Amino acid sequence: MPVISIPAPVSEKQVFVIDDDAAVRSSLSALLRSVGLHVSTFSSAAEFLSSHKPDVPSCLVLDVHLPGVSGIEFQAEQAKANIRMPIIFITGYGDIPMAVHAMKAGAVEFLMKPFRDQDLLDAVWVALDRDSARRDRERELSNLALAYETLTAREQQLFPLVTSGLMHKQIAFKLELAEGTVKVHLRNIMQKMGAGSLAALVRMSDLLGIPQHRS
Repeated sequence: MPVISIPAPVSEKQVFVIDDDAAVRSSLSALLRSVGLHVSTFSSAAEFLSSHKPDVPSCLVLDVHLPGVSGIEFQAEQAKANIRMPIIFITGYGDIPMAVHAMKAGAVEFLMKPFRDQDLLDAVWVALDRDSARRDRERELSNLALAYETLTAREQQLFPLVTSGLMHKQIAFKLELAEGTVKVHLRNIMQKMGAGSLAALVRMSDLLGIPQHRS
């Protein structure tokens, strides 16, 4: 069955804060907790990497200037490792080229200290919504892949022919099957994939990256 997306309650969303200034960590933690978010704070990227991370929508509030690996370097390392937790940069010593670089690399926001509490909260909500949407897409794709694996070899053979727009009689001719047999296979495909329409099946095919049939 297709995934039904249910947004996580605020209490199930997590914000990680990395800043080497204890006062900043304490202030940001209090602000974020005041709106019902779970918050974990760290003084360095290394400390963050060694911590447990719950499997919930999350984002990272990251200081640019950190001991050891800088925030910008850490962003690049996360991207190379295919870790896509949304990042909000905060800094007291940033500049326009640095901000542009961070945003082009996927940062949600780049805030200069001192910033308004509301600006940070707005950025955090955007980041958490982005991560929730990503997780929904990944769950849907995982479920679709599992459903596709339940198809027989013949059904998998028919799949790209059907989603390419071929008529039943064309598929039957191509695979040397009776047209009625093709219809039975298609019903089975629709049921196993949880597709309510041919349009839904085509979308699933696109998500799975199944090559379309070329005449």
